[in-house]
Amino acid sequence: MERYRHTQIGHLLLVALGGGLALILCLMLITGFNWIAVIVSIILAGCLWTFATLTVTLDSNKLEVRFGPGFIRLSFLLSDIVAHRVVVNPWYYGWGIRLIPDGWLYNVSGLWAVELRMANGKRFRIGTDDAEGLALALDEARRSGSA
Repeated sequence: MERYRHTQIGHLLLVALGGGLALILCLMLITGFNWIAVIVSIILAGCLWTFATLTVTLDSNKLEVRFGPGFIRLSFLLSDIVAHRVVVNPWYYGWGIRLIPDGWLYNVSGLWAVELRMANGKRFRIGTDDAEGLALALDEARRSGSA
């Protein structure tokens, strides 16, 4: 049974990658066919499709983070999470999947995240525009799981 589901849209990412894709296609209409432009367009379209959204779902025993259609996903057992907290990432941490000083960041937009501290000592930050909602859902899931 799902306890929490939230999808965040990376609006700036959509504008930037979509704008770049539109610019390349317009230039190709003006200058003619170009294989490099086609390859770059395919890469931009793939990134746009893969990284435009981040969906976080929580059920009775696991937290799952999924980019776009789900090719890239990460799953955490609630029993492996020893602590979590709401954090604000510095702007230079950026977006996407990143290695940061304290662990890994998964983010499509914004600065807010929920940091998970795992039993093995690893840390993961899940970027979200609903950090408080995710933290509350994790509190409730972990509390009911340990009862």
